[in-house]
Amino acid sequence: MPLASPEQRRCHRLPVNKIGYLHVIFLPKRSSNLMIRATVCLSVLLSNLLLGLPAAAAESIYTDVDLDHCQTLDKPAPGEPGDYISMKCKGYRNYPLYFKESDLRQSVFYGFLDKEIIDGASESFGPFNHIGKKVEWRLDDTGKPYAAILRFHIENSNPETGMPDKQSAGQVLVISRVGQPDDRRGCVVGYVDALANPDPNQRARQVADDMAVGFVCGRDEAVFHGTKGKKAGETSRYFPGAEAR
Repeated sequence: MPLASPEQRRCHRLPVNKIGYLHVIFLPKRSSNLMIRATVCLSVLLSNLLLGLPAAAAESIYTDVDLDHCQTLDKPAPGEPGDYISMKCKGYRNYPLYFKESDLRQSVFYGFLDKEIIDGASESFGPFNHIGKKVEWRLDDTGKPYAAILRFHIENSNPETGMPDKQSAGQVLVISRVGQPDDRRGCVVGYVDALANPDPNQRARQVADDMAVGFVCGRDEAVFHGTKGKKAGETSRYFPGAEAR
């Protein structure tokens, strides 16, 4: 342990009472020297407090995806051609999950979103795919979710048979920005090939923590992080107004 500085040693001789994480210094009246020393001590104590506190670690909360109990927002009317559905589902607390499927390709968005995103955005993969059953939400130190991670199962076709099978299937962790009440912008911020990288879950959390908050939906482009294997599939994306931004 390093030796205390002269200022710290003098601080220890002052009458100090600790309340929680705050240090309160009681000074005798009519003592200018003590007042000067108190100013030094307060600076030392606050510096020690700030330097000694670790950065608040992000927390993960997990929720189930229950597509059987969602509110349908849009689907073809009876007799209308098309194979698509758009639904609003339970997410985390008051942050909903928005699910879409069209032509056996699925897309998910999270949080508070502009109507143009709910109605028009789609971020999926070229091959047929389906989502996993568990969402990992990344929370800040106030408990607010800023990112979500969801596993997509990529139904690649076997080149010999032309049909999807387990040997050809891929898995990709899709990291998304969660839309907030004050910005209403949510989108995919990155991808991690879950089969081609060691510890892909931790890599996805790192992408979420590093990129989600500052990612500008419609301007910034989501890319793969780490190794991208052949089974990951090519991404497909449509985001309203992306060209303008």
